[in-house]
Amino acid sequence: MRVRPSRDGQSYLLGCVPYDFDAAFRTVMQGEAQLLQVVSSPLFTPQRRRIADLAIAHRLPTMFRFRVYVEAGGLMSYGVDVGPLWRRAASYVAKILRGAQPAELPVEQTANFEFAVNLKTAKAIGVELPTSILLRADEVIE
Repeated sequence: MRVRPSRDGQSYLLGCVPYDFDAAFRTVMQGEAQLLQVVSSPLFTPQRRRIADLAIAHRLPTMFRFRVYVEAGGLMSYGVDVGPLWRRAASYVAKILRGAQPAELPVEQTANFEFAVNLKTAKAIGVELPTSILLRADEVIE
């Protein structure tokens, strides 16, 4: 696995599956990271608990795109609420099975976003979240 700086010089890119998250965190911490933003990947989702545990061990605040990462111990997430997307996809499948032409179905964009915060993780890494953040959160995990 390779961990290399991105073009902006302020973020890192993981290369080569399987990912070695321990090595990635060591590299990131050598760069004196203050925050970890994990871009979603189907390859990362099964490792969400490992990523969260490493971030907590390094006392590194994390931001994710999906709530499942926060449920696994990540600090915060802001992204699409996938439940309505799956239900909408099912209705599209039903229309196609009833004879609708896929090319004639409208493209829709979601309007459902959710913000989740994990207070247990905040306490574990020594971060005090302002009340304004907690009030804006759709879900606060205690």
